[in-house]
Amino acid sequence: MKQYTIAILGATGAVGTQMLQCLEEQDVPVGELRLLASARSAGKLMTFKGEEIAIQEARPEAFQGCDFVLGAADDAIARELLPKAVEAGAVVIDNSHAFRLDPDVPLVVPEVNGADALAHHGIIANPNCATIIGLVPTWPLHLAAGVTRMIVSTYQAASGTGAPGMAELEAQIQAMGRGEDIPEPHAFAAQLVSNLIPQIGGFDGEGYTSEEMKLQNEGRKIMHLPELRVNCTCVRVPVMRSHSESITLEFERDITVEEAREILAVAPGVKLVDDRDAASAHDRFPMPLDTSDQDLIWVGRLRRDISNPEPARGITFWCCGDQIRKGAATNAVQILKLLLA
Repeated sequence: MKQYTIAILGATGAVGTQMLQCLEEQDVPVGELRLLASARSAGKLMTFKGEEIAIQEARPEAFQGCDFVLGAADDAIARELLPKAVEAGAVVIDNSHAFRLDPDVPLVVPEVNGADALAHHGIIANPNCATIIGLVPTWPLHLAAGVTRMIVSTYQAASGTGAPGMAELEAQIQAMGRGEDIPEPHAFAAQLVSNLIPQIGGFDGEGYTSEEMKLQNEGRKIMHLPELRVNCTCVRVPVMRSHSESITLEFERDITVEEAREILAVAPGVKLVDDRDAASAHDRFPMPLDTSDQDLIWVGRLRRDISNPEPARGITFWCCGDQIRKGAATNAVQILKLLLA
């Protein structure tokens, strides 16, 4: 089997570290692995398949000879360095927001529009985590009945801000447990422990945040539905890892709850957990605690939308998925495997 030279830009962050693990788990044929990060991390060691690899400083010359680059850096670094990787001959799969809405860059969820990845011009974009988690179960229902509208509320874990956010929540939990004052927040706008923060990103003129608009703008591009109507509210919650979403879909054609349940039971990337009579809550519906550190989107609480004037054309459900894995790193590695196949 052919071996490939693969680099991870931003290898020391939460997503970059998870990419490293996913490459090993999915047995990607890596001949040489280059771990790229800031100058202060250069020389430190990370482990891949039992071998220690020294981190290199992220510079344009580090991409020479690379076949693929997985991007896990912020927007500014992505814009600066990833075009250099393409110039060096690499194909880039980037997790930042920098290229997602560029009309020349495919924005890909493999379970939804995997074929789009093959039409790349050097860069393929990984969607926003909440977009991925919401679209994986929405897509098979769309194929059955034609989605026209989405009303979504997201409950996003501390992992959405990466390692600093997770560390801040942990520090707040420990301080509360010791009866101490909660440390001043830095990763979040306010204290997160014992709290909810109904703002992720900056506000636009209509009062929606940048995170809320991603589901509309990215969803339209991924599903090739330029007229899709989306109303989204994004909330940061005191959960360490795994995002949750409440989604109501409106359809062109009738679809029953039973039909939706049958579709989701066999949908790629989905695990149906929807037994309201189960003895344990873990079998009744998805929860972040159960869906962390795995790659499926768990879906449950399926019911018809009783607010819809045509209730046979509305379905409401709840879903959860690991933001760092399927919401970021796993999705990128799945795109890479599409290209290799």
